Order: sequence, then structure tokens, then C-alpha cells
Amino acid sequence: MAPRRSAAETADADRARLHQLGYKQELKRGLSAVSNFAFSFSIISVLMGVTATYNTGLRYGGPASMTLGWLVVTVFNGCVALSMAEICSAYPTSGGLYYWSAKLAGKEWAPLASWVTGWFNIVGQWAGTTSVDFSLAQLIQVIVLLGTGGANGGGYLASKYVVLAIYGLILVLHGLINSLPIRWLSWFGKLGAFWNVAGILVLVILIPAVAKERASVEFIFTHFNTDNGMGIHNKAYILAVGLLMSQYSVLGYDASAHMTEETKGADRSGPIGIISAVALSSIFGWIYLVALTSVVTDIPYLLSPGNDAGGNAIAQALYTTFRARYGTGVGAVACLAVIAGAMFLCGIGSITSNSRMGYAFSRDGAMPYSNVWHRVSTHEVPLNMVWLSVAVAFAMALTVLNYTQNFSHASSVNIHSLVIHIFGMYMQSLGSQVAFQAMASIATIGLYISYALPIFFRVTTARKTFIPGPFHLGRYGIAVGWTAVLWVAFVTVLFSLPVAYPVAKDDFNYTPVAVGGVLLLSIGAWVLHARFWFQGPIINVDT
Repeated sequence: MAPRRSAAETADADRARLHQLGYKQELKRGLSAVSNFAFSFSIISVLMGVTATYNTGLRYGGPASMTLGWLVVTVFNGCVALSMAEICSAYPTSGGLYYWSAKLAGKEWAPLASWVTGWFNIVGQWAGTTSVDFSLAQLIQVIVLLGTGGANGGGYLASKYVVLAIYGLILVLHGLINSLPIRWLSWFGKLGAFWNVAGILVLVILIPAVAKERASVEFIFTHFNTDNGMGIHNKAYILAVGLLMSQYSVLGYDASAHMTEETKGADRSGPIGIISAVALSSIFGWIYLVALTSVVTDIPYLLSPGNDAGGNAIAQALYTTFRARYGTGVGAVACLAVIAGAMFLCGIGSITSNSRMGYAFSRDGAMPYSNVWHRVSTHEVPLNMVWLSVAVAFAMALTVLNYTQNFSHASSVNIHSLVIHIFGMYMQSLGSQVAFQAMASIATIGLYISYALPIFFRVTTARKTFIPGPFHLGRYGIAVGWTAVLWVAFVTVLFSLPVAYPVAKDDFNYTPVAVGGVLLLSIGAWVLHARFWFQGPIINVDT
């Protein structure tokens, strides 16, 4: 066994390895392995992901699709995480995915591979920030509505402009927090991890205990809902579409890679952060999902826009459960507040990860006005990129509001909105289930494409030249990598299929159009402009 390195030796090794990769140490390296894990775990935030997409899972397949589908997705997501961890150990830089693609694609293809991977990743991250914080603003809207009597009891329904104001305030708070030194961000990351674990444990004990009427074990694991109101009746097809909830709920673990330049022992801590965040999120997410489904006894009513929560299935299930036991919905509001806390902490981590990716991408000259965005403050924080992330997220939400026509499916508008901004012309209503399905598919596919590209290069062009870091998969690396790539290819096709029949203008799934558009725009920009000057990661140290 190798001797344990001292803190000074670890710092020197981290600095030397970063120098070998072509960069000087500009960010403060103050994160431990636990802190690195905490960022990814709090960004994945299954409390947020499951809550945001529960309506979709309940509509397409219901309990069986969610509880058993989660286990299937966990296996394949695990392959993606393991492959990413192996590459992260070899290349621990803030650029993460796009840097990996450049190093693995081969000299001839490196600039293009880096360019496309980077833009898919940063688009997904910008969209993720919007998704999380706008979801939080809408959840606050639901909390206030239920806290004042519910939709059928004269409760207060905040207008879309009030929601926008709440959203703006959340973003400003997240920007201010991310302007603090890394030691404070580390604390918030750990708090986010603790909040998610503690919140899930409290909810999975409290919800079944309070419920006077609970679903049977058979119902939770075998009941298959085919009454989706979307004209889809084939069970295999319904199950496939329902997998979106599970795939969407475990997303954002590339944060551990983007934080490696601020992490001690990065070539070990980064991979550990990725794997442990995905593993624990998968376990706690499934437990949370089962607990929620235990109080699902009337699926049509929970999905009805005429219920007290305006169609938010989880909020309505909790509200019904607590009112049946205590005659009041105060307990449900408290549970939703716990979920809102997880969302708030998730949003902090989203801005942190986004700003580090943007810092690295602009450091390599890939963004307009790159010299502005990669500057760091006296606290060694990429301050300009933090506030650019805030500004972009706010601009995206303006587009969401333009397409949100009613509150009846407000829980379904928490989607990655950059693609809406680009392709909003196609959407008749983001209040519809089909529009949500398309946009959630775009969010999931967009980020997972950026995950799969460097893995694809690892198992093809770099199959014989890849030099692993301290964490590696040995002889299983190629098999695990191919499994990850084929899974992402499968879900890309799967989530591009129609989600309602008969297909019409108002319910067409624009996912392939939007994802193809992002690819077309990045390739178009490359052909017309970037190929003349972008060479991939730029070395900023003397060699």
C-alpha cells in the first residue's frame, strides 16, 4: 500500500498534475473529498428531481413504472458514472467533459470534439440552473396556495409576475452566496448533502406514518397505469416513456469534475465524488419514491388540474394525507418546505458548477468575451462567470413565462429553459403534459450526450492510448464504457419518440428537433467561424 501523503505533499501533487495538464493553479484548492461529493449530491438532489418529474412517472406507467424503472435506470447510470470517474481520475480539471474529449479524440479531431462537448455541457448547465430555481419559485407558489386554503378553498394563487419576482430574488441570493470564498461554498455543499439525506429520512418515516389510507405493497410494485389521457396504450411504450422520471432525477454529477481544481487530492477525490453521489442518490431516491407512492391511492384525482394543488400530484397527495389525519394541511406545507430547502441548496450548487465550467471554457477561449469570464476575484472565485450564470438563468425564465398559460400543470413547467428560448416558437403551451415531456427529454438528453461523448472517445480513438489515473476500471473499462455509450444512445432515441397519439401540431414531441438544433448550431458555428481559431484546451503554463 502506498504511504499516505501529507497535506503539503497532496497540494504539491495536485499543482504538479494540473501543470502537466497545461494549467496553472488559479482557483483556491480548499475542498476535501467529502466537499466534492457534497456538491454533486446536492445538485443531483433527488428530493428536487423526483418531486419535479413525479407527475410524468405517475401518468406514464404509474407505480410499477417508477419503482421498478428506477432500478433499471440505476444500473445503466452507474455505468455512465463509473466511466466518467475513470476519465476524471486521469484528467482532473475544471473543464471536465470538454477537456476529456479533446484529450481522448485524437489530435485531428480534438478541437471539434472539445467544442461540441463543451457547448452541450454548458447549455445543459445553464438550463439546469434555470430549471432548479424556477421550480423552486413555482413550489413556493404551491406552498402559499395550500397554506391559504388551496385552489378549492379560496387560497391565494400568485400571478406569474409574482413568481418571476420570487425567482429573481432566489437567483440574486444564489449569486451572492456564490460570490463568497470557497470555504463558504464548501459549507453550503455539505449542508445540501445533509439536508437531502435528513429530509428524505424524515419524509419516508413521516409520510407512511401519517397516512390513514396506504397503498398495498402489490400496488406500489405491480400496478401499471395505462390511463394516461395521451392516447398511448401499449404497455412497453408507456414504460419506456415513464423512464424519463428516473433518468432525469439523477443528473448533474459532472459537478465533481468541474470542482477538481478546487479539490485536494483531485485525481482520487473527484472520481469518488462522482461515484458516491450517484450511488447514494440512487438509493435514497428509490426509498423516497417508494414512500411517496405509498400514499398514492387515486391517480386520476392527483393528476387532475381541479385538485387543491392545481395538478401537482405530490403536493396534493401530501395535502390529502395530512388533512385526513389532522383536519389541516399544515403538515403537508411543512413537508413541501423541506423539499423547497433542498431545491434552494441545489440551486447554489448549480450556479457553482456552472460558473466553474464557464470559467474553464472561457479560459480556453471558447466563449464570446472569454477574457472577461475567466477572471477570478481576490477570493479566487470566478465572480464574473457567477453573475453571467445568474443573468442567463433570469433571461431564460422570461421565455418560460411567455409560454406558461395556466397554473393547472404548474408543476410541469420546471424544465431546462435554454432550449425553450431557442425553440420556443414550436411550443403552443408549456402548460401541457406533452410540452413538459419534450422539454424534460431535451434536458436529460442534452446533458447525457455531453457525458457520453468523452466516454465514446475513451473506448474508440483512445482505447489503446488512454493512461488511467489512480482510479480505473482495469480490464472492465471498455465494457463498462460501451454499456454507458449504448445506454445514452438508447435513451436519446427513446425520449425522441411521440408521447401522445394521434400526433398533432399541439402535441408533437420536438425533442429531436431541439437536440438536433443544438448540434446543428454548434457544428454550424464551428464550420463558419470557430474552426479557424479554436484549437481546444489552451496551455497557460510554461512547458
